Amino acid sequence: MHRFDELTERIARVVYAYTDARLRLDPVPLDRTVDPATLAALAPDPIGPAGNDPEAVMATFERVLAPAVISCDSPRFLAFIPAAPTKASLLFDMVVSASSLSGVSWLEAAGAVHAENQALRFLADLVGLPRDAGGCFVPGGSAANLSALAVARDTARRSGAPTGRRLRVVVGEQAHASIANALRLLDLEPLVVAAPDDRLDGAAVAAALDADGDAASVCAVAATAGTTNAGIVDDLAGVAEVCARHRLWMHVDAAYGGAALLAPSARPRFAGIERADSVVIDPHKWLFAPFDCAALLYRDPALARATHTQDASYLDVIHDEPGVWNPSDLAHHLTRRARGLPLWFSLAVHGTDAYRDAIERVLATARAAAARVAAAPHLELVREPELSIVLFRRRGWAGPDYDAWARRLLDEQVAFVAPSRWHGEPVARLAFLHPGTTIEIVDEVLASTRAG
Repeated sequence: MHRFDELTERIARVVYAYTDARLRLDPVPLDRTVDPATLAALAPDPIGPAGNDPEAVMATFERVLAPAVISCDSPRFLAFIPAAPTKASLLFDMVVSASSLSGVSWLEAAGAVHAENQALRFLADLVGLPRDAGGCFVPGGSAANLSALAVARDTARRSGAPTGRRLRVVVGEQAHASIANALRLLDLEPLVVAAPDDRLDGAAVAAALDADGDAASVCAVAATAGTTNAGIVDDLAGVAEVCARHRLWMHVDAAYGGAALLAPSARPRFAGIERADSVVIDPHKWLFAPFDCAALLYRDPALARATHTQDASYLDVIHDEPGVWNPSDLAHHLTRRARGLPLWFSLAVHGTDAYRDAIERVLATARAAAARVAAAPHLELVREPELSIVLFRRRGWAGPDYDAWARRLLDEQVAFVAPSRWHGEPVARLAFLHPGTTIEIVDEVLASTRAG
């Protein structure tokens, strides 16, 4: 299995052919989900004591399994948070896999870590963090939020936080679900702060702390720069002032929205992010990298090392040389692939101006879509988009109507949308991220709302 023999040659031919054809798709089709019984019948389990012809296995994937996956990189994928990796990043992801690169420590992965750090430096500069800031790449925003909040908790404890009771973290009502999950796993308690216009702002946080009878147990504020449901950017400058006054860790979940720092039209919304102690930006979202890739940045990486460095006799060797950069010391992981390299390669090949222009194009599409909604008499815009998510109502529709509309769009391969809720009310939601999503596609989607 580990030799490049005749069988491997056959495998390579079918894999290369499929990959070449997939990369050339323009645009990528949506495809659709399939019920379990149909898949079980069409793709019976091939795993057993004896192997199978690679051509037959690949044919099952190409003809049955792949078409049963809705393509996140289709310009018609407008649900959740889409993905749109560049062709360069996808190709280099193949290099990373074929090279079997470990990204644990400097000792065995100095070249990979060096390149990843260049990509992290670009992101840290984008945020406005100091030169000695740094971090690592983890699988996604959930892992990044968990790792960062663990550092916030431990830093507070080392600084003399009250003992004998749970520490707490201020969060807004629109914070990502992974924040709540991270707090539960870390035995931290959320202090949920309601804020005007659904934007966590400094005044609301300050008032909540002043009114709280146990403000000393608060160790951090978790702000959001681009909420997943509506694309709202919290009042980061106001939150930063409160954190400085109360000596609280400032964490910013910019997993989706942080890429918009590249866009001159959106950058002012992020004022204050440069004062954060930790920031999360997911390149596999709006920075056009493949799954799975989230950047976790710390103002002071030494604080992260104090929390996350793993000690064991067999690991002493990776810590023997002072001054080296070990990604394993900066999050709750040890084994990791060098998942930042596809971003590094694509940035180096295309240049950051191309990224800026692509993000601006997406923002322009979202603004144009909102204008189309506002002009349609049967539709109502829920709120003006701050970034690239558009929420709207279809007058006269209830929850089942939105669900039927979404199913019809997918059945007809017009678009993949997932209705959402806004303050308990069912609404339509369009998430723009692919630079190839045109206003003509938007017009098709909105035209379909006239029925019913």
